Amino acid sequence: MPDTMQVTQVPMQEHTPSAIPNKPKNLILRRIGVISLILLVIILIVFGIFAVTLMPLKDVYAKTQEVMVVGKEVGVALKSQNLDQMKEKLAATRVKMKELETTYGRVTGLSSVPFLGLYIQDGSHAIKAGFAGLDALENAVLALEPHADLLGLKGKSKFVQGTADDRIQTAVKTMNALLPKVTAIAENVKVLQKELVAIDPSRYPENVKGLAVQSQIQSTKDVIDNAATLFVNAQPFLMNLPKLLGEPTEKRYLVLFQNDKELRPTGGFLTAYAQFRLVHGKMILEKADDIYKLDASLKKEFKAPREILTFHKGVYTLHIRDSNLSPDFKLSMQQFEEMYNTASGKEKIDGIWAVDTHVLVEALKILGPMYLSGKEFSADNDKRCDCPKAVYELEDYSTRPVGYVREDRKDVIGILLRDLLQKALGVSPSQYWGRLFQMLFSEINQKHVLAYFKDSAVQKSVESFNLAGRIMTSTESAALLKYQEGTWDYLHVNNSNMAGAKSNLFVSEKITKDTTVESNGALTTRLTVEYKNPFKGSDCGLESGGLCLNAPLRNWVRVYVPRGSKLVESKGTQSPKDGKPVLMDTYDSLDKTVFEGFLVVNPLGTARLDVTYTSTVKDSVNGYKLLIQKQPGTDKQEYILKLNGKDRKKFELLSDTEVQL
Repeated sequence: MPDTMQVTQVPMQEHTPSAIPNKPKNLILRRIGVISLILLVIILIVFGIFAVTLMPLKDVYAKTQEVMVVGKEVGVALKSQNLDQMKEKLAATRVKMKELETTYGRVTGLSSVPFLGLYIQDGSHAIKAGFAGLDALENAVLALEPHADLLGLKGKSKFVQGTADDRIQTAVKTMNALLPKVTAIAENVKVLQKELVAIDPSRYPENVKGLAVQSQIQSTKDVIDNAATLFVNAQPFLMNLPKLLGEPTEKRYLVLFQNDKELRPTGGFLTAYAQFRLVHGKMILEKADDIYKLDASLKKEFKAPREILTFHKGVYTLHIRDSNLSPDFKLSMQQFEEMYNTASGKEKIDGIWAVDTHVLVEALKILGPMYLSGKEFSADNDKRCDCPKAVYELEDYSTRPVGYVREDRKDVIGILLRDLLQKALGVSPSQYWGRLFQMLFSEINQKHVLAYFKDSAVQKSVESFNLAGRIMTSTESAALLKYQEGTWDYLHVNNSNMAGAKSNLFVSEKITKDTTVESNGALTTRLTVEYKNPFKGSDCGLESGGLCLNAPLRNWVRVYVPRGSKLVESKGTQSPKDGKPVLMDTYDSLDKTVFEGFLVVNPLGTARLDVTYTSTVKDSVNGYKLLIQKQPGTDKQEYILKLNGKDRKKFELLSDTEVQL
């Protein structure tokens, strides 16, 4: 097996989990820009390499260098988000590309010559791919230019008059007219991919004067193909955006707040909810309330499933606040919806969004502190919990016991979301919106934002974009991923805090996956999950009225691995009833084999889970491949990957991640 490795953290954008970039990148510009600029720079570098080494044509090489120079200027304009400058530099690049095409045309007659002709043909394919990349980027600029102000870009926006609310509605109404541009861009990208497929890296020498030629061509093709595939597969989501935003028909959504400090299977305990209506892009808050009030409004009692009876503490019925038991967000929301439909005063909804505290904090970093009920909600660190002040205040406001009925106990979340939206909409778009768009796409990528829709076409589009929080199977797979059931290894570690206060605020995890490829191609995996809580416990006494944040973490853990895997050994799990050591249970779910257990992590304590299992996944032709799916709501889990006894990679898991060894 080759001793090489490729890790892809399925990006919709480059990861910057804690910092907000000064120069945010728009989604379409970023993706098409990645495709086009890499094409213009790297592909032409490679083209220049074989032009010099295999075809000593000085004129061709000179023109290639000229294209590279103007191509880099396009990159500068892209980084500065200056649409006017990009249009100018793209036009200049097209002129130089045409000159290169003309010069290169003088030697295309040699394309039928044995051996040499193959390299001549590669040059033609590279040039055609270059023009396709230019076409895609120019179409992207034309599509975005009318909305430059809305997106925080530099350019001549047509919607600079009126309030920000008016401009949003105008932009959404005109989105349908822009959809043909999205289709055109997708067609440009397909042409680009087609031309690059025709270039065979194996025809080139591995090294020329110390330069890794063959691997550079291959990696270039891979990068461009990944970026191109990303955009093409995002097309259904982009095409459905107007519908999602209430154009032409208004939509009503529930927004659930998942408290990731009390981690649950889909990202956090369902603390509060808000109901929004979208009319041509305008968001209208209809209600915001405590999830406990929603539970109290249910007209039907639901029987507690096995998971609640086994792992929860003192709970014997299923509450809507505990309905997100499946790690697959769609399945959890279908359970939530079944219960919601029995609530008094419920209204018809078109979908459900879920956000966690990470989204709130990242928004506050951009918009600044907010004040509510005499409390400051900001992203600044609070020494009382070594966490953002907003997180502490939310936990204090919603969790601390008081000697009176607090009517607005947890609806503060909905009000805070509304106030954040009003602040964002009440200023010039160039002040916040570019960074907010960047932040939103980053949060989606890191699974801090999830969505479920009742419209099957819309649901399919968000699944393609990996926004739906699905567990990948043979039938449910995001188009952004290359994962194939049965030929890839798979791992998803899902933890759930079952009556353990807000201790996930203090507990860190380190996961080590040591995989051995056996002689018959089967896999033996030794998985270790180390939990650590280095902080003192909180005052959790009801009489004292303390804020109970850090308490023993009662952790229900499930390890999802390839279907058919066999458990060899497990250590570290205990009975949730009496605390005695027990082995993990094994069953099949979501087209995976699941190893399930329970453990406790105490304040100032540690816990360790060791699992050894075998999998029937076969070593593919292209080497060992692994998909690690991130649990929503988690942040910066440390992963260590080993293969055949060797350390191969250490990284923080920020999103669903594909690994090839």
